[in-house]
Amino acid sequence: MHGEYKVPGGKLVVVDLDAEDGVLRRVRVGGDFFLEPDEALLAIDGALEGAPADTDASGLAARIDAALPPGTQMFGLTTEGIGVAVRRALAHATDWTDYDWQLVHDGPQPPALHMALDEVLTAEVAAGRRPPTLRVWEWGAPAVVIGSFQSLRNEVDTEAAERHGIAVVRRISGGGAMFIEPGNTITYSLSVPDALVQGLSFTDSYAYLDDWVLGAFGDMGIKAWYQPLNDIATEAGKIAGAAQKRVVGGEGAVLHHVTMAYDIDADKMTDVLRIGREKLSDKGTRSAKKRVDPLRRQTGLPRATVIEKMIGSFRERYGLSEGTVTDHEMARARELARTKFGSPQWTARVP
Repeated sequence: MHGEYKVPGGKLVVVDLDAEDGVLRRVRVGGDFFLEPDEALLAIDGALEGAPADTDASGLAARIDAALPPGTQMFGLTTEGIGVAVRRALAHATDWTDYDWQLVHDGPQPPALHMALDEVLTAEVAAGRRPPTLRVWEWGAPAVVIGSFQSLRNEVDTEAAERHGIAVVRRISGGGAMFIEPGNTITYSLSVPDALVQGLSFTDSYAYLDDWVLGAFGDMGIKAWYQPLNDIATEAGKIAGAAQKRVVGGEGAVLHHVTMAYDIDADKMTDVLRIGREKLSDKGTRSAKKRVDPLRRQTGLPRATVIEKMIGSFRERYGLSEGTVTDHEMARARELARTKFGSPQWTARVP
């Protein structure tokens, strides 16, 4: 069995092993990480040899920690990352480069249609009728997008939203509310086979699916990192929030979508969103206006250029061909936008 895992912000870990009679055998760990002293690698292999095959990543990490020589130093490597690579080997997980990725980057669409496209395209990936897809959104109108389980009245001042001409829509994933203005926001979705995140915990899957974005920001001179559970941040502040939804059917799939603040009208945002003191307190700030630091200021680049560089970084890493939404997919999405995502019943399903 073979498993690979790129430690977020670090290096690639590769594990080859067998599983016999419920335990790990012939374990060999490798990768492009740095490790001192040399004998630490043999200690890692030895710690994993004979481990019960159902041990989780944390349990495997604990075995390695107990076996490492005193003074061991790891660079681009963590014992938890080794444990994740083992779990991915046992789960027969796939890798990014195992797939022919497709890019969908169409013109502006209404907010409700974007919600529907996420559901439809991910279901098509799960059914095996669509390749793994990176979809970059263009917004046709301003919006507030609330999480699947959020209370509408607790999150949004609907009168203020109406006054500003802002639509309110509910997505299928959890997480918090997002304030959207077409020229000030960058949003993308990844619709991926479930096999890509096999062996990863829910938390680890966020970091794994966000790692390419951190690399893209690094190419633009921005040092960014994943901040559990679902934020991307820099020293200047949060720049993006992610959310996920598991889709059943066929082989299964995962929807992972991210919204980034390229620019922001902070006064309008705080007028429309009901951001309570409790939410702000765990961010270590008194003002919602200070929670997000836009990409426009940090990069000094036009929005279109930031998107172009992000797409280019993904293509360089994993390959990416131009694609489009099929007529069948669009027809289904428009129907869902009308009957579900544009309906008051769905938007206010948690009043």
